[in-house]
Amino acid sequence: MDTIQYTLPQDRIPRAWYNILADLPRPMAPVLHPGTMKPIGPDDLAPLFPMSLILQEVSTERDIEIPGEVRQVYAQWRPSPLFRARRLEKALDTPAHMYYKYEGVGPAGSHKSNTAVPQAFYNKQEGTKRLTTETGAGQWGSALAMASAFFGLECKVYMVRVSYDQKPYRRALMEAFGASITASPSRETETGRAILAEHPHSNGSLGIAISEAVEMAAKDPHTKYALGSVLNHVLLHQTVIGLEAMEQMAMAGDEPDVVLGCTGGGSNFAGLAMPYVGRKIKGQCHARVVAVEPAACPSLTKGRFTYDFGDTGHLTPLVKMHTLGSTFVPPGIHAGGLRYHGMAPLVSHVMDLGLMEAITVHQLDAFAAGIQFARSEGIIPAPEANHAVAGAVREALRAKEEGKPRTILFSLSGHGHFDMQSYIDYQAGKLENYEYPAEEIAMALAGLPTVS
Repeated sequence: MDTIQYTLPQDRIPRAWYNILADLPRPMAPVLHPGTMKPIGPDDLAPLFPMSLILQEVSTERDIEIPGEVRQVYAQWRPSPLFRARRLEKALDTPAHMYYKYEGVGPAGSHKSNTAVPQAFYNKQEGTKRLTTETGAGQWGSALAMASAFFGLECKVYMVRVSYDQKPYRRALMEAFGASITASPSRETETGRAILAEHPHSNGSLGIAISEAVEMAAKDPHTKYALGSVLNHVLLHQTVIGLEAMEQMAMAGDEPDVVLGCTGGGSNFAGLAMPYVGRKIKGQCHARVVAVEPAACPSLTKGRFTYDFGDTGHLTPLVKMHTLGSTFVPPGIHAGGLRYHGMAPLVSHVMDLGLMEAITVHQLDAFAAGIQFARSEGIIPAPEANHAVAGAVREALRAKEEGKPRTILFSLSGHGHFDMQSYIDYQAGKLENYEYPAEEIAMALAGLPTVS
């Protein structure tokens, strides 16, 4: 039997996001002001975010209602499909049942629209005229550009230089939606000019691009900052993925033994995993929850769980997270969305609680898994999503070696249609694995802020 699809009707789009903060056995560490090193309040974030999102950021309410206007936009692609990968199972000759929740069906091509739409909606409600943001691979920038067009907002995107050069079609998509794109580091901001003065040929990083976007927002009262990962409200919006997946797995008559997702900042992974982690906390689920990160940027597996800045220019508040150091610039791997020095504080906290684990995958192994997946399932995954595929394949082969069936659920966070140059380079043998740059990370960690 070939691939099986499990679909839900539109009236099954979740009516509320799931907030795991309501169920955590220990609260997260407070966010600190970068000047005073004291816990921040809602007013400290007001220059960057609308108050509705700030309140979601700190909320401990379990179910947060999704506005009707947001659900109407979601209906263009949600509920997204869940597939059983029968052909991939056959190719791997595994007893495992493999399921993937496919987020590439949205018009922007990835899971990022799940939070771009509500962020644009709430900003429009509160009178914002323009949004600034950063983007790595361009998936977040594409989603926010689209959402901004839907709600009549201007959109300014700082795109990490290496991805700006590698992914011209992502730039074209953002521009088609009406956004203005600048390669980061740029000469438009104080942060960008300082970086270029020291490193004229910098590849850039998400940390640098965040600094530039935050700087621009802080200078203009009509501009707010939007981001596609890391903060609680962003991860909250993504839980539509896991909420739908649980209902679809019930339709399939199956329950996952392993739940996987790729991790850069943590939003796609959290979107699928946190509803399951919530069930684990309540004793209703016993699945292993596994984050899969690139070996070249291993914040969860090699980083330090401590307070750090979310950006290179040290303009953002300090959060407690797994970090490689805010000045660390990762190698130029094609999975641009996973090149972030830190991990979402919520994901880091859940890891610290022992409710999940993390593994790494090298770039060549990720692309090899993506090619095998494409030839079995007919979908070209984004380079980021390839890491989740590789993790799932690893689990399926382990089931084969052990002769034990297991059910694997993973998130296919987006398609790779705008990333075909990376596949061209892989097929031509031009890609390489990047080893964990221990010396560079040690230098970056040496500059961690002192928090008493």
